[in-house]
Amino acid sequence: MRALLLIDIQNDFCPGGSLVVKRGDEVVSVANRLAARFDFVVATQDWHPADHGSFASSHAGHFAGDVIDLGGVPQVLWPDHCVQNTPGASFHSGLDVAAVDAVVRKGSDPSIDSYSGFFDNGHRRDTGLSTILRDRDVDEVWIAGLATDYCVKYTALDARDLGFAVTVVEDGCRAVDLSRGDGRRALDEMRAAGCVVRKSLETAAE
Repeated sequence: MRALLLIDIQNDFCPGGSLVVKRGDEVVSVANRLAARFDFVVATQDWHPADHGSFASSHAGHFAGDVIDLGGVPQVLWPDHCVQNTPGASFHSGLDVAAVDAVVRKGSDPSIDSYSGFFDNGHRRDTGLSTILRDRDVDEVWIAGLATDYCVKYTALDARDLGFAVTVVEDGCRAVDLSRGDGRRALDEMRAAGCVVRKSLETAAE
């Protein structure tokens, strides 16, 4: 069975948010079209406490874009974003949440970030997503959302490591591109791991 994973399509990653992914809102219409073609749809949601360790504001003398050690792994520091129970953490208003069958929240532990929908960045804690998928006999996932070079990439790579067939919908994703070309390099890395990268129109007949 196939499932669609919609990654972090939240206000703070879209225009007007605190951590804008350029043209991030353009993934919403693609996500809605895709959701209509799948019997099972899961949306992930960054869900940070206000003092999360990935926030530059939590580290005196540091700024967004700096890299530190957090929980034993390298961590890019970000502006405060997707703080629990704030409008920025809500799904984009244009997203068809009625089509979403399950929501997986991640990044709640202030001591480590969680880019992947499956695990924290140290692979110490499981979010429960793999269990949700296995319980529905899912063996193939399609992925769209934000951002290509972070949460989409790490979700896709973990899905492959867990044995799922993975398709990444290229036009349903947008990249942060902290360094120019990060999004393209992320797609190459996902392909090298065995992910298929396709356009949403290529799924029209499926």
